[in-house]
Amino acid sequence: MTQRFRLTVEYDGRPYMGWQRQAHGPSVQQALETAVADITGEEAVVHAAGRTDAGVHAVAMVAHVDIEKPLDAFRLMEGVNARLKFHGEAVAVLAAEQASPDFHARFSCLGRAYEYRLLCRRAPLTWNEGLVWRRPNPLDVEAMRVAAAHLLGRHDFTTFRHVHCQAASPLKTLDRLEVEARGTEVVIHAAARSFLHHQVRSMTGALVLVGEGRWRPEEVKMALEARDRSALRLNAPPDGLWFVAATYPENVG
Repeated sequence: MTQRFRLTVEYDGRPYMGWQRQAHGPSVQQALETAVADITGEEAVVHAAGRTDAGVHAVAMVAHVDIEKPLDAFRLMEGVNARLKFHGEAVAVLAAEQASPDFHARFSCLGRAYEYRLLCRRAPLTWNEGLVWRRPNPLDVEAMRVAAAHLLGRHDFTTFRHVHCQAASPLKTLDRLEVEARGTEVVIHAAARSFLHHQVRSMTGALVLVGEGRWRPEEVKMALEARDRSALRLNAPPDGLWFVAATYPENVG
């Protein structure tokens, strides 16, 4: 009998072309599916709450997989982690539990949350290279907060959408966009039911322009209202972007 398992997954995105399987390079999905196949002999598909891009990280990506072989959740987690380690993957399953048949990591998801981490310092990065975006000078966090407020709510986010985004509509409702100062680190918190391709990175780029004094806060509103990708002057790299949470209805899972 088929069992559905819900997984909480952590990964360092640096070695991967993103979550989704790619013909031209390694992916997080492929790493997990290979590990599942190693311990079950089954070619199962692992579905995720979000399809992160190349170089983007996750601390709590939610995924699910259907397995025929009789296994309990703990044995599945231990087995998959052992195979991931054996293959030298930068992926780990933090938790596993049996899920109801109607649970779907992507389609049941009510909300997704990201963090974008910036580090303000002159010195080059060492151990955290690829994990944060270094800016050489301090950022004006208060001005960034004023700018962020212009993006909250439901808008046409065409300006902040990748040209190859496959979403049916550019309309999205942004529930949270907050800027937090942690000493020399600045963290941007973003939450919504769903995001457009590159939306968080594009919004971060605009806020950094404000933080560096190259844009006034109201210019973020002007860029939004332009509904034109060419109005965006700076797109943040994937390095500092982290998927941090997915939320689901209490009665699903």
